[in-house]
Amino acid sequence: MRIYFKWMFVFLCLSLLNSQNARGEEKPLWELGLGAAALRMPDYRGSDENRNYLLPYPYLIYRGDFLKIDKDTISGRLFKTDRLLLDISLFGNMPVDSSENSARSGMPDLDPTFQVGPSLKIKLLEEKQDEYKLTLALPVRAVYAFDFPSLHHEGWVFSPRLEFEKADIVPGSGLNLWASAGLLFATRPYHEYYYSVDPAYAAANRPAYAAEGGYGGSVLTVGLNKQYKKFSFNLFANMDFLHQARFEDSPLVKDRSTVIYGISVSRLFMKSKRTVVAD
Repeated sequence: MRIYFKWMFVFLCLSLLNSQNARGEEKPLWELGLGAAALRMPDYRGSDENRNYLLPYPYLIYRGDFLKIDKDTISGRLFKTDRLLLDISLFGNMPVDSSENSARSGMPDLDPTFQVGPSLKIKLLEEKQDEYKLTLALPVRAVYAFDFPSLHHEGWVFSPRLEFEKADIVPGSGLNLWASAGLLFATRPYHEYYYSVDPAYAAANRPAYAAEGGYGGSVLTVGLNKQYKKFSFNLFANMDFLHQARFEDSPLVKDRSTVIYGISVSRLFMKSKRTVVAD
């Protein structure tokens, strides 16, 4: 079960890499292929211990009226105008084996979590001729920890962010840029799940700690994408900053600046004959 969730989390991370081409063009309803990715990421935000992953993944783009699978997320579109988009989005976090993490040694493992909830996107600026766009995203998600067959609600997360997209950043290169900067806020149960230390698990180098809800730090993500024939090449880095977070002084926070980065290559094998307008 933990292997499955690690794979699912990697797939969700890789969804950040699959940049769309210019909007308004006719594109296949769906595209299907295979890819491989190399990733490096900390055990959790604030951990100073990192893991390397080399995994295959399915390359999937779907441009349905309701269901969308693209560079941002797997989402269900609820409402759309020229400037507003309301959808349902998903995200996930890795499980953590506490026996393999020195800060959590002797503590219960962290089960994989997934987040689901509505996201409102407001288009602030768009220039079709120069192919760039600036969007404000306002996602609110409920968080659930999964330990088969149990499912536990672990609070709420609000992560407002600005998203910038620019196609063909070097004219004629076909290299596309996607960047995002935002803040994180969460309720007490979510911060408790990752950063509290129950008195029963306190130690000389790990005092008891009760995390509180509120500000959870900031995030900056940058991604590059290039399409070449049936291949897609992707590179991304996600930087978390925990300075001034409500749980910054938790004994489980060992690094206040953590990074996830990765590279992937995918190949398209099949696509639908039916086309739709990419938006």
